[in-house]
Amino acid sequence: MPVLLEVCVDSPEGLAAAVAGGANRVELCAALDVGGLTAPPGIMALAARVPIPVYAIIRPRAGNFIFDADNEAAMMTDIEAVRATGLAGVVIGASRPDMALDLPMLKRLMGCAEGLGVTLHRAFDLVPDPFEALEQAIELGAERVLTSGLKMSGPEGIDLIRQLMEQAGGRISIMPGGGINLSNVERVVHATGVHEIHSSCRQPVECRDERAIAFGFQAPVSHETSGEIVRKMRSLLDRMCSKGM
Repeated sequence: MPVLLEVCVDSPEGLAAAVAGGANRVELCAALDVGGLTAPPGIMALAARVPIPVYAIIRPRAGNFIFDADNEAAMMTDIEAVRATGLAGVVIGASRPDMALDLPMLKRLMGCAEGLGVTLHRAFDLVPDPFEALEQAIELGAERVLTSGLKMSGPEGIDLIRQLMEQAGGRISIMPGGGINLSNVERVVHATGVHEIHSSCRQPVECRDERAIAFGFQAPVSHETSGEIVRKMRSLLDRMCSKGM
């Protein structure tokens, strides 16, 4: 079975690179350096024109995923903006103070997102009981869970990801993410049997504009989505599929 490649991007250039490189789906964000925040309306509108599905992350601020009523209201408005723009889906998550999934809030967000595809994001990686949380995600009606197996990176969480795949039994997709790149994607897919992979496909780029650095407009080194890395990742996944892995 083919392995779908989702690429997370946070700029118009990154969006174009993901599409040109052959990504199957895009997770649209702002500020990937803090794990991704909700993208502004302009890039949402731009993303609505691309020929592959785009899911927008709904995250109003950096930090944890414990959201108060004001943050929830902002997320509801952002979900409506995604619907109005015509994107395919949203990426959501919310935690209780004990880091279990905030089911009441998630149910309200799911209700607001009715008719859109839904990915449960890596708030899942903070839960005290991943097996219980997986059943909750299924009950909520999410299409997939994006997870690094409760570790800092997907490759580190292979064992749990494999167990989640077995528990899911085709009822929901398990999509590894976090630190997945060309050097480890084959091992992750082979060890877990997943059908979707999430990667930033980014590379470091040195800023040569000294004034931009001096004024604090840009860091000396940033990371940008690479169309070439996307192409290589897509090609590697296709070769794995042809070999029956």
